[in-house]
Amino acid sequence: MQPRISSIKTPEHLSQTVTVKGWVDRRRDHGQLIFIDLRDRDGIVQVVVNAEQGELYEEAKKLRDEYCIRVTGQVVKREADLINPNLPSGTIEIIASELEIYSTSKVLPFQLHEEDDTPGEEIRLQYRYLDLRRKEMQDRIKLRYDVIDYIRSFMKERNYWEIETPILIKGTPEGSREYLVPSRLHPGQFFVLPQSPQQLKQLLMVSGMEKYFQIARCFRDEDQRGDRQPEFTQLDLEASFTSQKEITSMIEEMYLGIVKRFAKEQELLADPFPVLTYEEAMSNYGNDKPDLRIGMKIGDYSEIFKQVDSNIIQSILSKGGVVKGIKATQGANWFSRKVFDQLMEYLKQHGGQGLLYVQYNEDGISSPLSKFMSEEVIRSIKQSAQAETGDIVFMIAGENQVTLELLNVLRQEIARRSGLYKQVENQLAFCWVVDFPLFEKNAEGEITASHHPFTAPKKEDIALLDSDPFAIKSDAYDIVLNGVEIGGGSIRIHDKDLQRKVFQTLNFTEAEIEAKFGHILKAFEYGVPPHGGIAPGIDRLLMILTKTESIREVTAFPKNQSAKDLMLGAPSAMPSKQVREMGIQILE
Repeated sequence: MQPRISSIKTPEHLSQTVTVKGWVDRRRDHGQLIFIDLRDRDGIVQVVVNAEQGELYEEAKKLRDEYCIRVTGQVVKREADLINPNLPSGTIEIIASELEIYSTSKVLPFQLHEEDDTPGEEIRLQYRYLDLRRKEMQDRIKLRYDVIDYIRSFMKERNYWEIETPILIKGTPEGSREYLVPSRLHPGQFFVLPQSPQQLKQLLMVSGMEKYFQIARCFRDEDQRGDRQPEFTQLDLEASFTSQKEITSMIEEMYLGIVKRFAKEQELLADPFPVLTYEEAMSNYGNDKPDLRIGMKIGDYSEIFKQVDSNIIQSILSKGGVVKGIKATQGANWFSRKVFDQLMEYLKQHGGQGLLYVQYNEDGISSPLSKFMSEEVIRSIKQSAQAETGDIVFMIAGENQVTLELLNVLRQEIARRSGLYKQVENQLAFCWVVDFPLFEKNAEGEITASHHPFTAPKKEDIALLDSDPFAIKSDAYDIVLNGVEIGGGSIRIHDKDLQRKVFQTLNFTEAEIEAKFGHILKAFEYGVPPHGGIAPGIDRLLMILTKTESIREVTAFPKNQSAKDLMLGAPSAMPSKQVREMGIQILE
């Protein structure tokens, strides 16, 4: 029996008899010759069947696209004028001597070839097993495997142990909504699926494991968007006796290695990665995950606008508000009254009330505020923004935090409208964001942890826990790539009294602390090393490396925007008996 080989390796087997197995990518009947493009996971090879081969020829005539087949034959050179330079196997073909049809195929609901239009996402997810046959999807899944394999080797070289942690765990409040799993053996009680192995990896540090990692599956019951899925994959790691610098330096080295190996055609904008404090990120970009590729830093024009004779603006400034803005370089090339109205409407959808602008032309300015602005004000704005002829300075007046958030939205929309995102799509802009607030207010105005309640405060800020908790900075750090947070970590609290104090600051009662966190406080009574870690997201990294819009494009079997599995039909109703066994009553 001839050994099976990969289709992409066949040039190495010239003159040999080989066996290849796969799918019919295309079949072309030229009368006396039938050409079969046979596709397997590694590529395509051309198979030739001659009419003189009788029964074999008749069998080849039955073939249709996506039939699954086996072919045995001799590898020969193609004639010079028939060489296909676009295929690794394009210099050879296989003269078939045997053909076996493993299975036939119905007409596919969509075509798989690259030159065909990409089908809609709904039908792709419904027939994901067919969608995954497409070359671009197989390339992405292969890249996912390669990157994870690289990460495993990287961590092993640094003496980290890969340790699995449970999927069924205790529910504790860590920020996101959890998936509940009812217990049949303990009616009325529940496991949850882990948002992350946060407490488990800290307990591994208490256990003396010192350096842990795993390629962890995590689960969050959140509203879906392009960079979210109900289940996702992250590199989870934790180390004892470490520091923020040690963790960030190691992860930066890992990402540089990934880019060098898997994204050679993309331009890395900065090495080492820039480091921004949370305050710098917010004041310069209105965002704690800034896309450094598109520039457009936020400028403060509040002092200049104190000279503008507008009652509305003066009222905002007198109440402690600000006037801040961004410069759109050569914005005059795409800006118009119609675009202005569209930008206004876009900002209204995000809670904005107004938009100001000054467009610098060769013969003066264009601005809805032109009659209120003196020549001195116009020059001052131009000088402050470092604007040139053709540039536009867009500005928003209002409360500082709201203004920053709106300018972040506007900044991204301008980058989209101006074609800037297209210009920088081949660039990779990493940065670190550090010194986050330890606490923040949620939508209800209640105090909550900015990252999670196990994040350590800066030592110099611990005294503020009683007097001014919102002024405390944390020893937390996020890594950002092209405006997407691809990982977050922190040095953890390892002192049980400080950990209890943080829980109390978050307004947990003593009974709640014991019920929700008693296990970790108990462990902290037995000699806890200082420790910290980070959890880089693998899906989001791959989404950016492959220049796709969604992590669904780099996940084998994702859910759709409504968190449904269209291929399997999940979630689905379960038999009443099974539901009753779990102690669950379904309310109509």
